[in-house]
Amino acid sequence: MLKQFRKRVASSLIVASIATLSTAAWAADLEKIHFIVPGGAGGGWDMTARGTGDVLMKADLVGKVSYQNLSGGGGGKAIAHMIETAARQQDTLMVNSTPIVIRSLTGIFPQSFRDLTPVATTIADYGAIVVAADSKYQNWQQVVAAFKEDPRKVKIAGGSARGSMDHLIVAAAFKGEGFDARKVRYIAYDAGGKAMAAVLSGETPLLSTGLGEVLEMSRSGQVRILAITAPERLAAAPNVPTLTEMGNDTVFANWRGFFASPGISDEKVAQWNKVLSKMYKTDEWATVRDRNGWIDNYRADKDFYAFLEQQEQQMGDLMRELGFLK
Repeated sequence: MLKQFRKRVASSLIVASIATLSTAAWAADLEKIHFIVPGGAGGGWDMTARGTGDVLMKADLVGKVSYQNLSGGGGGKAIAHMIETAARQQDTLMVNSTPIVIRSLTGIFPQSFRDLTPVATTIADYGAIVVAADSKYQNWQQVVAAFKEDPRKVKIAGGSARGSMDHLIVAAAFKGEGFDARKVRYIAYDAGGKAMAAVLSGETPLLSTGLGEVLEMSRSGQVRILAITAPERLAAAPNVPTLTEMGNDTVFANWRGFFASPGISDEKVAQWNKVLSKMYKTDEWATVRDRNGWIDNYRADKDFYAFLEQQEQQMGDLMRELGFLK
């Protein structure tokens, strides 16, 4: 009896040990990540944060993911929050993109990327010029002809303020056709969803936005994409023409990536980059990326910082050329 009892105890201990080892083997690389989104639901920032978080969870790279939409001030409210509450944000990443450079240059908010901790840039999203499915504009050339006849009649909606990414994309597109970019009639809406609603209702005939924000609607036939700012057609959107193939040299990509609060340790930044680089190799990421028409654009912390400095110079030159900066 005693011998059988000892065998049962030993067997139980072995099973418990195996279970413990199995749990440890399948533990996530990081316990949790909290994503702060500087804009509303459904926009490019929101899609990037939630798409990334969803893949990190499905790939067992992060144990728990949460989100917080904190819009206001052109993204400045979220940046200020990250800085002011830095001590409480040790597991927090804020998604951002080219506007963090643009809005700092224009003084919309006083901070810049230097006031945060750049962690990594992950994707690029090309610009898209879009109309409703029943629009009178069937192609980009018709828009160009209308603008040539009377620029004031060609209104283009965008989901952010004048001088923003949406504005710069379409201004550069018309400049690429030989027009004065300052004559572009850009109508600013307080979110991508509101700008899209204006186009679908016929309030504004054209929309300037990111390809990822309209690709699914294009596939379902709700909108038509007249042109994108990629150097060549994309596998995710093979039927969508580029400006370059129509003789317009405008190529423009909006990167998106993640920032942490100031004072975050190098070790923590390295942990985040470890899970992000692993994420890139998963089938789940390929599905999300291709569904949204994103392009892989990974740069870890130091390379990301150098890229931001370079873009600050390039964007400043472009904005001065287009008349948005003196």
